[in-house]
Amino acid sequence: MNDTIAAIFDMDGVLVDTYHAHFRSWRELAESEGIELTEADFSASFGRTSREIIAHHWKLEGGAGERVAALDRRKEAAFRRLLEEDFPAMPGAVELLGALRASGFRLAVGSSAPPENVEAVVSRLGIGDLLGAVVTGADVVRGKPDPQVFLLAAERLGIAPGRCAVVEDAPPGVKAAKAAGMAAVGMASTGRTTQELVGADIVVSSLSELSPAGLRELIENRRREK
Repeated sequence: MNDTIAAIFDMDGVLVDTYHAHFRSWRELAESEGIELTEADFSASFGRTSREIIAHHWKLEGGAGERVAALDRRKEAAFRRLLEEDFPAMPGAVELLGALRASGFRLAVGSSAPPENVEAVVSRLGIGDLLGAVVTGADVVRGKPDPQVFLLAAERLGIAPGRCAVVEDAPPGVKAAKAAGMAAVGMASTGRTTQELVGADIVVSSLSELSPAGLRELIENRRREK
């Protein structure tokens, strides 16, 4: 580990506004299976892997692994189709990552999403060359609020957790960042309010509110508080 600092970005709701594409694809799958899935159910699932969500709502915990996998593939294929039709990149995402990288930050994406989804978004945004690590739902066995995804991202970057800041839009992700010992930025994107993200060190409504200097200060302040 060295003294370089890092920023780890969640994908959904942070780099791209995928709220509607995810909700529509979950509803499409649930309706085809005769299962009721409300928007409140959807919102409560933020941060969990799709496998965990399916196992819960389809009551398949503890077994039926291939059934879960098949449903997962159908849901995520529908999501990617919808995202291809409408790709709502978050304003300022590419510019912020570029500025951070130019300022010496190491960068990673830490997401519970399947690798195909993450690859599609990274490619569409054109940020692959800026990233030192990418962690997806295929790399972890526990979804947020477990810190596994962020700890693995820090490990792959070669950065101590205490020298990382996480940008997250969901309360479970904020909890995961804090559990990992990282500074947490809450982003109040679609489906989230500032009140829901009070556990974060700071809360913003746009990536344009963040800067290399601000994130560096946030990391250092959190380190001093320990």
